[in-house]
Amino acid sequence: MNLVKKYLFPYQLRLIAEIVIKFLGTIMELLLPWILAYILDHVIPRESLPQIFLWGGVMLVCSALGLWGNIIANRLASRLAKDATQNIRDDLFQKVTYLDTAQIETVGIPSLVARTTTDTYNIHFTLGVMLRMGIRAPILLLGGILITLTLDPILTLVMVATLPFTFVVVRYISNRGVPLFTKLQTTIDQLVLTVRENVTGARVIKAFSKEHYEEERFSKINRSLVAAETKANVTMAASPPLIDLFLNLGLTLVVLVSAFRVNDNLTQPGVIVAFLSYFTIILNAMLSITRIFVLFSRGLASAGRISDVLEQKPSLKPELEEQPAPPTEKEQHLVFDDVSFSYPHSTAPAIQHISFTLAKGETLGIIGATGSGKSTIARLILRLYDRTSGKIFLNGQDIKRFSLSELHKGMSAVLQKDLLFADTIRENILFGRSFSEIELQQAIEDAQAKEFIDTLPDGLDYPLEAKGSNLSGGQKQRILLARALIGNPQLLLLDDSSSALDYKTDARLRRALTTHFNQTTKILIAQRISSVQHADKILVLENGQMNGYGTHAELLTTNKTYQAIYQGQTGGDQLEIKN
Repeated sequence: MNLVKKYLFPYQLRLIAEIVIKFLGTIMELLLPWILAYILDHVIPRESLPQIFLWGGVMLVCSALGLWGNIIANRLASRLAKDATQNIRDDLFQKVTYLDTAQIETVGIPSLVARTTTDTYNIHFTLGVMLRMGIRAPILLLGGILITLTLDPILTLVMVATLPFTFVVVRYISNRGVPLFTKLQTTIDQLVLTVRENVTGARVIKAFSKEHYEEERFSKINRSLVAAETKANVTMAASPPLIDLFLNLGLTLVVLVSAFRVNDNLTQPGVIVAFLSYFTIILNAMLSITRIFVLFSRGLASAGRISDVLEQKPSLKPELEEQPAPPTEKEQHLVFDDVSFSYPHSTAPAIQHISFTLAKGETLGIIGATGSGKSTIARLILRLYDRTSGKIFLNGQDIKRFSLSELHKGMSAVLQKDLLFADTIRENILFGRSFSEIELQQAIEDAQAKEFIDTLPDGLDYPLEAKGSNLSGGQKQRILLARALIGNPQLLLLDDSSSALDYKTDARLRRALTTHFNQTTKILIAQRISSVQHADKILVLENGQMNGYGTHAELLTTNKTYQAIYQGQTGGDQLEIKN
């Protein structure tokens, strides 16, 4: 209901106009049987052709007004539903964009995709039906009952006696239907997840010849979806025939009672004709209301799922209360002070008791085995997550005191699983930012990307496929590096950003970083010692803990883990171990 109020309120004038026009058009429809009864019982007995033509003309006018009123109202309703759903989809996409990483992982990417597509479509369809049939059907139902009361109260009471059974059936089935449709949407999330995995992992599936296995996996979830949808629809399908049964029983009773009342001269034939017409109108109105409840059940489930996302509160707010002064000198740019962190829904810590200090312009290399917590440190610096304990200071201030936009303003990063978009190379590097052509060209040269970009047909305007699938791994990494290097950031995070580069290109990249980014604080996360050995300090991680911290020469002398990595990558050349 909050969703409806929020997104229909801006269109309240259009909504009121639609309701008024729909109301007038429906009233014109309701007048037709009453006019017919009047003609049969009062005009025809007078045998006056002018009166017959006059009232016949009135019926034609009412019919035309009812027709055009409903057409205009339905067009207004369709536009209103379209505009409201467009706003819901826009706000939902914007909200998803600003959700923090933990919130996205909690809801799930496939679920967010389904909520932005399938659920918003359900909302659009439900709003359209509610604004068209949801206004007309109750007016026909209540108006028909009120008019029949003026014609013959006794027959009306016979007809109305069946309505309580109808309302009980609708309420009972609707209460069972909403949870089933909620479960159905959850199953759709699982289907989206399976399709997404198959599309993104198509090369892996083909390489291992697992097409049949994936077909079976998809068929399984597809059967689950069919079963969930069948159960929901079968449950809701019980409503129309039951209501049809009750109303037709009522119609049978009305016909029987009418026959006795006409025979006893208690009512007139024209009234009976009008009454049967109104009963048909009421019957159709009840069936329409039943269909509305079926659609409303699905729409309500989708509205709840969308509201869950829209009502998410940002968990990474800046903390404005006073923080204790950092235990470092003011010139220190970045400080980790006994930082530990565990991912949401995980009991095992990702990193524990990490401490280091970086002055402005210094370089920190981070190395360690897969899963040792290297990327976690980068995520904490970017505040994609908040540390569990300890402190992280940037320019002498706890990073929690910055808004995310302020924090990221002076940062730039290439993450381990970074993304290229389906756009030109130029737009992928600029990424919606304003930089001069000189800055763009300099970033391309520093990233060692100029050589291959100049060989492409359109150069910087060469269109990339989604995820840069028409580039090699090394080419993609160099585009991502150019995106990070442009604008000379104050803090640069490179998470395994040169793994696809050959040693020669990697060496040229390191020289460019040393020469052109000497005032930039750099954090280089790598698997190769050659990528970090020239750093001012090197942090060795093992199982989320600090195993060593120092220069390349110091670690070669004192740290066995670093020695083992060095020997494995270089064969132990020039290794001197001092006991």
